Amino acid sequence: MKPEDYDETTIELAGWPVRLISYKLGEKYICKADNVSPGANIARGEGATKEEAEAKARELAQSRLSQTRTQAL
Repeated sequence: MKPEDYDETTIELAGWPVRLISYKLGEKYICKADNVSPGANIARGEGATKEEAEAKARELAQSRLSQTRTQAL
């Protein structure tokens, strides 16, 4: 199978830049959320539609990033 309908967007969640990469693989859509630099995977979502997969990935990434601690410089 080859990925189809590839899309990449950058958004901000919980104060962090997040890249959403979504594509169709077979009959389902997959969305991966990663931090822009260095590109580590934060969350994945799958669904029957692109919007459903992206919503699941955004929700999980938002939850995980909101728990991340930062240090004041």
